[in-house]
Amino acid sequence: MPTLDPEELENSVRIKVGFNGNILVTNIRNDVKYSDFCAEIKDICKFDSVQPFTVKWLDEEGDPCTISSQIELNEAIRLYEVNKDTELNIHVFPNVPARPGLPCAGEDRNMYRRGARRWRKLYRVNGHLFQAKRFSRKAACAYCSDRIWGLGRQGFKCINCRVTVHKRCHKLYKKLCGTIEEDHHGSPQNGEKGASGQSRPSNGDAKYQRPQSSLPVEYGKEEMKVETTEEWFHLHFLYQVSPDSYCTYSIWVSCNADSGQLTLDHFQLLRVIGRGSYAKVLQVEHKKTKRIYAMKVIKKELVNDDEDIDWVQTEKHVFEAATNYPFLVGLHSCFQTSSRLFFVIEFVNGGDLMFHMQRQRRLPEEHARFYAAEICLALNFLHERGIVYRDLKLDNVLLDAEGHIKLTDYGMCKEGLKPGDTTGTFCGTPNYIAPEILRGEEYDFSVDWWALGVLMYEMLAGRSPFDAVGNADNPDQNTEDYLFQIILEKPIRIPRSLSVKAASLLKGFLNKAPAERLGCHPQTGFSDIQSHPFFRTIDWEMLEQKQIIPPYKPHIRHERDLEHFDPAFTNEPVRLTPDDPKTINDIDQSEFDGFEYVNPLLMSMEDCV
Repeated sequence: MPTLDPEELENSVRIKVGFNGNILVTNIRNDVKYSDFCAEIKDICKFDSVQPFTVKWLDEEGDPCTISSQIELNEAIRLYEVNKDTELNIHVFPNVPARPGLPCAGEDRNMYRRGARRWRKLYRVNGHLFQAKRFSRKAACAYCSDRIWGLGRQGFKCINCRVTVHKRCHKLYKKLCGTIEEDHHGSPQNGEKGASGQSRPSNGDAKYQRPQSSLPVEYGKEEMKVETTEEWFHLHFLYQVSPDSYCTYSIWVSCNADSGQLTLDHFQLLRVIGRGSYAKVLQVEHKKTKRIYAMKVIKKELVNDDEDIDWVQTEKHVFEAATNYPFLVGLHSCFQTSSRLFFVIEFVNGGDLMFHMQRQRRLPEEHARFYAAEICLALNFLHERGIVYRDLKLDNVLLDAEGHIKLTDYGMCKEGLKPGDTTGTFCGTPNYIAPEILRGEEYDFSVDWWALGVLMYEMLAGRSPFDAVGNADNPDQNTEDYLFQIILEKPIRIPRSLSVKAASLLKGFLNKAPAERLGCHPQTGFSDIQSHPFFRTIDWEMLEQKQIIPPYKPHIRHERDLEHFDPAFTNEPVRLTPDDPKTINDIDQSEFDGFEYVNPLLMSMEDCV
């Protein structure tokens, strides 16, 4: 199909092609011939000349309609123009139905519902498949030569030839895809590296859902199958409870609008319980069920330009994967307005470890051992699913009503890492950043075990291993750069008051060489942690089933109790600032397509109330 000039793009039809887990965004002419349209679909999906396929577009009612002739293609484009739609949504299947009127193999009614599946979004221009990326290393736009690097800066990167451009420039870049370009510093553009060292696109499609924790589940051993009708979808779980024993569990969940669509009107806003650089966290009550949740509210204007929307999607994916795992905060639902994104998540009311450490200063080794072991299980759960957490700190370790830990805040997570893969983004909380990140090296899950070492040092010693920074008389020794120099160069001194086993564990986690760090061996990493003498008294199976009594149970008077939250937040007025129409008009709402989500397991529990 001929390349469209920028002027032609303004009058073309923008189509979103869903195929094989990807959304490919491209443009076609208003007067495109059916034969050229089919050739474009074949090229996009990499079909050979004899591959049968079916194309369906979604009408204004969200129903799939087959495009198999020039007349049907013209009608789809006509309605697109009449309705002034932002894009024409198309799904492609690499087969044809057995009979007219029957669904294609792999076609599922749920796949047409917004948020029902997760897609990787790619923008197709001149053969390039551009994916939105955040650049933290030096990179320049191949079209205008201006920089697109810096923390939070967004650009587009072709997953094939690795050329990088500004988002605003990707339609203007005329050079055809097919050559590997280098940046202005003579090295390949920054990307995620696989075991072979070659850059590859991020793949965040791995999804994990778990039956309720009261069932005899060995985590990570179940499979899920979905059957659907027009009004219900049926979840079938198969999970392994012993080396030769399997059990099944299934549940029907309603797909009607009342249970599948959520808005801000479904919740009563109670109190402010936290605030970050780009989000506010509220305590809310679901009006129908009277259940208490936390609601994370993000302004779109803060993630639509300088922030990469992929990071919000990653946080959503990790929340989904974490749901129903005992030591991770899970997701109830997601929805949006024209100005904001809303995550409805578990409300954990026992406070965070920072709050408790400020009261106790330091913890007995038995307490630190319990919390560290549960954190290890949570990190290993994420690592097994290709997720690097990258933001472990006292503030992000919560205590539930019984005293068990739950990790929260997945905004720094990186997903899609397979064994041997690495990433290179500079991110994290300064006091917990691992040396390999500061050295600008590619890294993997090793950074989480370093952060756990720092956190354990704080629990056992009552101070940071780098507490000299910030307390010196010399102003030059109170800077972030000086902190990074200390992390990179200074040996870490273990307090003599700690036991030999505790000192050994801290030395293992705080090894500046990631290849020698405890937990980082490619084959035996997590088992090395479990078998360390410091954890010898831990029964890991009982711990994961929450059958070990926590050393401390927070005093909680009722489910809305906020005693363990900072009054600086809870005393704030509970309100969302009015929307600015001009700001909303500047937001590209298509960037947030598919954000809506409702956890089927949690909603089925609520339906039984």
